[in-house]
Amino acid sequence: MRNEMMHRPVIKEELLDFMRTQQKKLPGELGLLEEEAHEAGVPVIPHETALFLKFFLGQMKPENILEIGAAIGFSSSLMATSISESGHVTTIDRFDVMIEKAKKNYERLGLTDKVTLLEGQAAEILPTLTGPYDFIFMDSAKSKYIEFLPECLRLLRKGGVLMVDDIFQGGTILLPDEEIPRGKRAIHRKLNEFLKVVMNHPELTSSILPLGDGVILITKEADDIFLAKGE
Repeated sequence: MRNEMMHRPVIKEELLDFMRTQQKKLPGELGLLEEEAHEAGVPVIPHETALFLKFFLGQMKPENILEIGAAIGFSSSLMATSISESGHVTTIDRFDVMIEKAKKNYERLGLTDKVTLLEGQAAEILPTLTGPYDFIFMDSAKSKYIEFLPECLRLLRKGGVLMVDDIFQGGTILLPDEEIPRGKRAIHRKLNEFLKVVMNHPELTSSILPLGDGVILITKEADDIFLAKGE
């Protein structure tokens, strides 16, 4: 089913086209995987986000990465090829079809030793993890971001970065509830709740970037982050 939110540019279309067509392509099999996904309409992070992620990880040099939402394994493969040989990516997914595709792609790219795929519900798996992780990439059900946040902050080391994808809801994030289709209102409310928490918490530093459908980078400034009830 076509996700309309993925096809509503939040910046000028000519600039979006420039970022997606004029920036350097990813090399080798990873680049081919990206092209195949786009041609087939498979939901993977857009090219401008992929290039930013690759650049950012090259500067940050994380050793331990956690991803929530593996899909076909593209972003976890990108991260695994953007870190040192000793680095490792752990990713989570609950959909059997995606899990099978992700496993095949890790084999295709020679990354079976660099990526660990945990199968099941993130809500059940996250509490079993110990971390700490240097970098966490969350790209799962948008309504779950606020629910997963406490566990992400527990698992993230102080000074680590949580990157969260697709926060603009197709550019509609600031609209009042009544202007949002009924089926999207719960996501809309929970995304706004998530943004309010991470943008205003005194021990979190955040920065929003207009990449794809919007990403936010969140840095943990204390060992333990307390979220008040309702946050």
